Amino acid sequence: MTALQVKHTQLSLAECLADLAVEVLIDEADLSPKPGLVDRRGNGAHDDLHLGLMHSSALSLWPAFKEMAEAACEHGEVNQALRETLGRIGREGEVEMLRVTGGVNTHRGAIWALGLLCAAAALDDQALDAGQVTLRAARIAMLDDRALPVTTESHGQQVCRTFGLPGAREQAQLGFPAIIQHGLPQLLRSRSERAGEQNARLDALLAIMSQLTDTCVLYRAGLSGLDCMQGGARAVIEAGGCVSLEGRRLLRDLDNDMLRLRASPGGAADLLAATLFLDRLAPALHAPIGSV
Repeated sequence: MTALQVKHTQLSLAECLADLAVEVLIDEADLSPKPGLVDRRGNGAHDDLHLGLMHSSALSLWPAFKEMAEAACEHGEVNQALRETLGRIGREGEVEMLRVTGGVNTHRGAIWALGLLCAAAALDDQALDAGQVTLRAARIAMLDDRALPVTTESHGQQVCRTFGLPGAREQAQLGFPAIIQHGLPQLLRSRSERAGEQNARLDALLAIMSQLTDTCVLYRAGLSGLDCMQGGARAVIEAGGCVSLEGRRLLRDLDNDMLRLRASPGGAADLLAATLFLDRLAPALHAPIGSV
């Protein structure tokens, strides 16, 4: 028997969801040119990140995403026990991520967003419309994690409190409006206009950036930096997106502004990955990788 004749074992639902979560994180990292973010060109506004580290980080999270989906299958409904199980798995996944990256926070926000979406998808794999999945994710996010350790505030929590603006927690509790109202519609619109897949993904990122109160940018550059990000992203979209010559010029200007401010829209990048997850979810589960 040759290797080509060996049949693959059918993947479980949890394994398919974990595969998809890691896949979209890698695709988000590779997408170029992203303003201020790590991509194939370089490290963006970061001194401690590079593309290889982003890939390693994404791969390290596969077990956590699988366990979150399995937990949702086991609990079978949104309840307090599921919320606290997901919180524990997420914290364990973060520890492993930091071990792999040598202490660098690469995907903390993505663990939250994609972990919720993996669990929400696993709760009902027959209701995979983006709106249905994000509604279930919101119901999970509305529950408090009573086992959450009392620790120093994260950077995102600090700026949310300082500026009185919503962050990643509120985005999830509202059903990810940055994705449902902006990122996903722009992705589909740009595809329908034949912008090309890479341009469509960049346009989706910019649509998210144009609206999101990105705490990564707020922490590094304050309200003026946030205004710069949102206005610059909006200008690219209004100029016809990344497929247009003027849009590309404005994208370059936005990239230069983010580099000058040392501000990287990491929150928007996490939500782009989540956008790609929701976009591919139904097809991925209907024809899972590794199936016979």
